[in-house]
Amino acid sequence: MTDDDVLRDVGRRLRALRTERGATLTDVAGTTGISVSTLSRLESGGRRPTLELLLPLARTYGVSIDDLVDTPAPADPRVHGRPVERADGMTTVPLTRQAGGLQAHKMLLPGRWRVQETDQKTHEGYEWLYVLSGRIRLLLGARDFVLEPGEVVEFDTRVPHTFSNPFPEPAEALVLFGPQGERMHVRARPADR
Repeated sequence: MTDDDVLRDVGRRLRALRTERGATLTDVAGTTGISVSTLSRLESGGRRPTLELLLPLARTYGVSIDDLVDTPAPADPRVHGRPVERADGMTTVPLTRQAGGLQAHKMLLPGRWRVQETDQKTHEGYEWLYVLSGRIRLLLGARDFVLEPGEVVEFDTRVPHTFSNPFPEPAEALVLFGPQGERMHVRARPADR
């Protein structure tokens, strides 16, 4: 359906709303301040609807602008990410569709994953991680953390870091990461400030 089709249907909806309420064009003109001739042309499709005209009409009829315009239903918002198993045994499930910008993933770490990992890496970006189950070890610069379920970390990925799961049970986490400067809305202050 084109934009012209959507706009053409507005007149039909306006006429239907007015007749459902038993109102005349003169009645609607009196409550909206829109002339009878403009209302008639809107209903017949002879005048393109504008926001300035639709707002008072929506108020008068007690409907939303979306009801007048009948915007198409949004596409299916569900994300059907396919699990990706890395060669080292970690599985990630993408939770966002768009390429670039902020990305969300579910991360599944098998038990005893990268037990001796201490080689820290850096890269551009910013990362946020929430532990769902199990425990995850994070080496962040000179600091060593064991993250439990319900704990969250947020850090600049230019700081040397690495994750591992040296524990026997598997671990799951939600991870958000993005380009440098594109940070999450969740903020945490370091405990040592």
